[in-house]
Amino acid sequence: MATQGCVACHTPPRRSSVLVCVWHAHDGYPFAMQEHEFVSAVARSAEIGDQELAERAIRATLSALGRRLSGGQTANLASQLPAAFADTMPAQGPGERFNLDEFYRRVAEAEGDGCTAQQARQHARAVLAALKVALTGHQFDHLASQLPGEYADLLGTEPVQHH
Repeated sequence: MATQGCVACHTPPRRSSVLVCVWHAHDGYPFAMQEHEFVSAVARSAEIGDQELAERAIRATLSALGRRLSGGQTANLASQLPAAFADTMPAQGPGERFNLDEFYRRVAEAEGDGCTAQQARQHARAVLAALKVALTGHQFDHLASQLPGEYADLLGTEPVQHH
């Protein structure tokens, strides 16, 4: 069923399944990207052929990200995630300090099934790319501002390279 536009301001939708524009998603309205769209975007970008594996990559990345972010940033991010992934983020981020290699190692460990650091990098970058598209205007910028410069690889906009 196509919507007439944002339920808050009636801005025409970007896609027929969008119930709210990107400017109002943070005001308690539904996430602008539906769960299946988010999972599909990650799966396509990271070349993951199985939906369950893509969901596991999303959860692993969000879990590591939730440990790295501090304060209420995690709650803000969780409020904009599809419901199936919101509980992956802690209510208050502990702001653990770890480098990018450790971030990818944690993602690989959480994914399990022999996931390598290189695969974890591909998966995590795909998740962040999907978040960049899905989150409201400044939410992604707030997230990125909490990460040190060495995390530029994770936040990069160039295509994910598959090895």
